[in-house]
Amino acid sequence: MTVEETYIKGCYVITPKVFEDERGYFLESFNKNGFEKETGLGIDFVQDNESKSSKGVLRGLHIQTGQYEQAKLVRVTKGKVMDVCVDLRPNSETFGKHFSIMLDDVHKQQLFIPKGFAHGFLVLEDNTIFNYKCDQFYNKASERGVIYNDKILNIDWGWPEDQLIISDKDMNLPGFETFCRNEGIE
Repeated sequence: MTVEETYIKGCYVITPKVFEDERGYFLESFNKNGFEKETGLGIDFVQDNESKSSKGVLRGLHIQTGQYEQAKLVRVTKGKVMDVCVDLRPNSETFGKHFSIMLDDVHKQQLFIPKGFAHGFLVLEDNTIFNYKCDQFYNKASERGVIYNDKILNIDWGWPEDQLIISDKDMNLPGFETFCRNEGIE
């Protein structure tokens, strides 16, 4: 696997080695020893999640806070998404900045998102299957988020806003400034 750190410290793009032949392909989607060697991070994933979505679905921007903060390793096993993570670590040089990447079932890249980041994705193909590993269990009371179209974050989702499919919960997430105020982030 190839591991490249993005311009946001601690956020990595991982490209697996894919072995293909007439039967199909094989890849190692995660190797703890290899990941730790390349990043210096000791991660113990405890929960795997999967979602299936239609084209135009936007999920996010979600974050778990407090003792339930989650680092995530995300990938697409079928279809294509624009994946976005936002640095919400108060003392980070890139606080309030975001990173985006196209993840699909062709290139098979993954994105490692450290604790302290909001995360979301826009589905670009019907019947897309999105998988992610988490290093902490989900806790509803610790769930927070930031509205996808916050003007300060200025994320270009590259999709007509009137054609997005967004849950009521995600449509009612606070803006960046309100999130920071609610979380005591100055």
